[in-house]
Amino acid sequence: MDPAAFTISATVPSPYDATVARVRTLLADAGFGVLTEIDIRATLKAKLDEDVPAQLILGACRPQLAHRALQAEPRVAALMPCNVVVADAGEGRTRVDVMDPGLLATLAPRPELAEVAADARARLTGMMESLTADKERVDEAGA
Repeated sequence: MDPAAFTISATVPSPYDATVARVRTLLADAGFGVLTEIDIRATLKAKLDEDVPAQLILGACRPQLAHRALQAEPRVAALMPCNVVVADAGEGRTRVDVMDPGLLATLAPRPELAEVAADARARLTGMMESLTADKERVDEAGA
């Protein structure tokens, strides 16, 4: 894995709020719960009085995978949970970036951790594929 390619990303032609809702649903379908949320826009407004586009960091976790990862390498907790960023890209588009769990296997090369990372990556890649398939269905319906 190329460490420079640390996210799985897509931009979809869907409004921000609708995409946030869809990402939440798709994460749940993939077996992930959302443990944390950071509203970047609200935080930067409150702390720095800066206006930025809507952006939300969802800290996603699949407990079974987290437990296995921690058993393989306890320090991996510093890289948890899996961050999923949903950002308003303007003009009715939204960008979604997911931290690539494959990165874990490059940082702590243990076979058990590689298995966990591969499972998490497959689930999150599937979530992103579903998100972009939604876009394709919208495109086909509009054509």
